[in-house]
Amino acid sequence: MNNAIVIIPTYKERENIRGIIDTVFSLPKDFHILIVDDNSPDGTPQIVEKMQQDYNETEVRLHLVKRTGKLGLGTAYIAGFKYAIEKGYDYILEMDADFSHDPKDLINLYLQCSERGSDVAIGSRYATGVNVVNWPIGRVLLSYFASSYVRLITGMPIRDTTAGFLCYRRQVLETIPLDLVKFVGYAFQIEMKFLTWKYGFKLNEIPIIFTERTRGESKMSAGIFKEAFFGVLQMTIESWFKKYIPLTPIS
Repeated sequence: MNNAIVIIPTYKERENIRGIIDTVFSLPKDFHILIVDDNSPDGTPQIVEKMQQDYNETEVRLHLVKRTGKLGLGTAYIAGFKYAIEKGYDYILEMDADFSHDPKDLINLYLQCSERGSDVAIGSRYATGVNVVNWPIGRVLLSYFASSYVRLITGMPIRDTTAGFLCYRRQVLETIPLDLVKFVGYAFQIEMKFLTWKYGFKLNEIPIIFTERTRGESKMSAGIFKEAFFGVLQMTIESWFKKYIPLTPIS
């Protein structure tokens, strides 16, 4: 069985979904793909179902979880993590559907965990400066200083705390109590890194170039930033009164 699966959450991504699936499957590493779709009204899941007929002829490479509504990014990833663990994958990756993350970087993230000793590999926009293409300067500054704020409040030694391009070793996701993860927006990414760090796992940032989407709709909103700003304070304060004990020894 293949040992790595890429989770891609979708909502109204018909313009990107075929291209991102074809590109990931064209890589020299044989990744499997899990699409977690939040009841897209534009036909995204139907496109995936048609592609399954082509890609799943000899083995199930393209998986699809269809949810009943737009339930949030965090819950989509939680559903994907549980699915991947149940199916026995050792390395579980996540990325966006809109090509803001270059699929070629999946291989480096995978190797960072499978061969170089990391428990979590983070595709980082800020590991070597600011590597973002086609963002207005206001959004670049907001994102950069948001990560700086999170690092200051939490103490995490990570420059891109909101990154959504990662590879997890299976043990990390089996250790974190996924049902207790609170955030559902982009703050979910902060919380997952924070819990990974608190449980004593090794995180490493891999420099990537992030490119703003050219097709489809952005899911960013003011509410997402509000959740992250105030949620980080609450999360950090609550952590002072908790003990983070791994279920199994960390290798």
